[in-house]
Amino acid sequence: MLFLDYKEVNIMVKVKLVNVTKRFGDVIAVNDISFEVKEGEFFTLLGPSGCGKTTTLRLIAGFYKPDEGEIYFDDELVNDIPPHRRNTGMVFQNYALWPHMTVFENVAYGLKIRGLPPPVIIKKVKEALELVGLRGKENRYPTQLSGGEQQRVALARALVIEPKVLLLDEPLSNLDAKLRLRMRGEIRRLQKRLGITTIYVTHDQEEALSISDRIAVMNQGRILQIGTPLEVYENPKELFVADFIGITNFLPCKVLEINEAERIMIIDLNGVKLILRDVYEKFDAGEEAICAIRPESLEVYKLDEAPRDKPSIKGKVDLVTFLGKIVRYDVETDLGMIKVDVSGGTKKGFLREGEKVAVIIDPSAVRIFSKK
Repeated sequence: MLFLDYKEVNIMVKVKLVNVTKRFGDVIAVNDISFEVKEGEFFTLLGPSGCGKTTTLRLIAGFYKPDEGEIYFDDELVNDIPPHRRNTGMVFQNYALWPHMTVFENVAYGLKIRGLPPPVIIKKVKEALELVGLRGKENRYPTQLSGGEQQRVALARALVIEPKVLLLDEPLSNLDAKLRLRMRGEIRRLQKRLGITTIYVTHDQEEALSISDRIAVMNQGRILQIGTPLEVYENPKELFVADFIGITNFLPCKVLEINEAERIMIIDLNGVKLILRDVYEKFDAGEEAICAIRPESLEVYKLDEAPRDKPSIKGKVDLVTFLGKIVRYDVETDLGMIKVDVSGGTKKGFLREGEKVAVIIDPSAVRIFSKK
C-alpha cells in the first residue's frame, strides 16, 4: 500500500522558522516570525487578506527565499534547497490543474518528473485517487469535474509524491458553504489517518477552529498568538485576536484596583464593579481599558425577572435574530450595542424588540485589554 501511516514508517518531520523576514520592495510581507510545527501536527496560519500567511507558506515550500532568518525541516536548514528537493506537497487556492490533462495525468505529473517507471506510477496514482474518493474518474478532464472533485484531484496530486510536509493554501475558498463544510472534515480525517505534518492557510476563523491542532493568528506580517483552537478563542492575548476570531463585544471600562500578587483586578463597567481573576497583563489603577466578552458568555432577562445577585447592565432589545440553534439579541445600552447569544431564546420564550432587559455578566468570561 502506498499511503502508510507516517507514524509507523517514521517519516514525519517538524518544521521550524526562526526570525524569518520577507520583503517585496518596501513592503515587509513577513516580519521576523518564529514558530515550530510538530511532527504530524495540523497547524493553521490564520489571518485577514494581506497578513503574510500565504507568503509564509511559500517560504516553507521554497518558492520564496527569506531575506532574513532560517527555515528548518527537522534539523536540516532548507533556505538554499530548491522546492523540488524539499519534498513538500502543495495544494493551491485555484487547484492549478492542467486543463488539457486527464485526472490521471494531473496526479501522475509529479511522479513522471521524478522519473518513476510507468507500472509504479499507475499503482501510485490509483492508490492516491482511491484515497480521495475519485476511483473511476481517471480519464475525465478538470472541466468535467465539480469544484469539490477538482479539489480532491489537487489533494491527490500533492499526496501521491508522499511528501514530508503537506501545504494547503486556502484550498476550500472556491467551494460553496455546504461543500466547504464537508471537505474540511474529509481533509482533517485524511490528515489524521496519514499522520502527515500539515500546514494550512485560511482566513476563515470557523474553518481554522474546526480542523487545527494549533493556530497561529497573523496580522501585518507578524504572528500575534499561537495556541490550540480553545486557547485562542477563550484566551486571546491581543485585541486583534479577540476581534478577528468569532464575535466579541468590546466595552469601555476603567481599572479601579489591582492586586498583582494574587492577579486580581477590580474594574468599573459603567457603574458595575467586576472582580477579574488570573489577570496576567500589566495595568495601572485608574487606567482606561477595553473589556471583551463573547455573546454566548452573557445572559439576558426581562428587567423585572433578572437575578439581583449577579452583575448586570440594563438595556433595551433593539433587534432579535433567529439563527437556528441560537437567538441573537442586540441590546442597546449606555455602553453601546451588546450582542447576546441564547440557546432557544429564554427559559420563558423569546424576548421582544423594544423590551427592557438586564444583561448578566460572568466576570470569569471577561478579557481585558489596554487601550494603549
